[in-house]
Parts: sequence; structure tokens; C-alpha cells
Amino acid sequence: MGAQQNQPVKTDQIKRLLKRQKGKMKLQLSHCAHCSLCAESCFLFMANDKEPEYMPSYKVIYSVGVLYKKRGKVDRAFLEKIKKIVWKNCVLCGRCYCPIGVDIPGMIALARSVCRSQGVHPDFEDPKNPESWL
Repeated sequence: MGAQQNQPVKTDQIKRLLKRQKGKMKLQLSHCAHCSLCAESCFLFMANDKEPEYMPSYKVIYSVGVLYKKRGKVDRAFLEKIKKIVWKNCVLCGRCYCPIGVDIPGMIALARSVCRSQGVHPDFEDPKNPESWL
């Protein structure tokens, strides 16, 4: 990961990843009613005093939602910012429930794929130092 930190983001690669699921993701994003009903099904949201950044809809909107809004034209700083959202604030446990049927884990997984494609991911090299992971 270290060598890629100073490399420019390959926006063409990000655009290709987003294009593959564009129809599904745009539909899912447009169906999110921002009702917050998904929040209480998230154990991280509940365990962190109901902090908004742990709410499943927040995680989707501020990761994959912004990726689509910017059409994949993002910089490394943005990817580093969403790294915390899609790895630290979400464990992809699949418990998040959307009454409308939005596939929250699928959307977070796409955001993770985009980050990984640019070398932005937790550094698990030092298992004794979990702080280095994010």
C-alpha cells in the first residue's frame, strides 16, 4: 500500500468499476428514502451512541453515493476519507435492514472495491497495532 499512497488516482479504472453496476446502484441510491430505519439494525450504530456516521444510509450516501455523484472523478484524499466509512464504520455483517430493499452491503462492497483498486485499504501488516489498520 505504501508505494501507491503517492500515486495519482486512476479515474478511468474507477469509472469502469462504477459503470459495471451503474444501473443497479443508481436505482438503489434513488430508492433510499433517508428514513433511517436501517440504523437500528446496525450494531455499530447502536454500540457507538447512535452516532450518524455509523448509520447504514450515511455510509452508503457518503461513499458510493459521492463516487457516483462525482462520476468517479475523485482524488486519493477522498478515497482515504471513505476508507474509514467502508472499513472501520462497517464490517459488512449483512444485518442492516432496509424496508425498501436497498442492498446496503452490496453498495459498501462496491465502495471497498473502488478503494482497493487504488491501493486504499486497511494495512493489516501489524496485527499487534489495530490503529495502523485505518
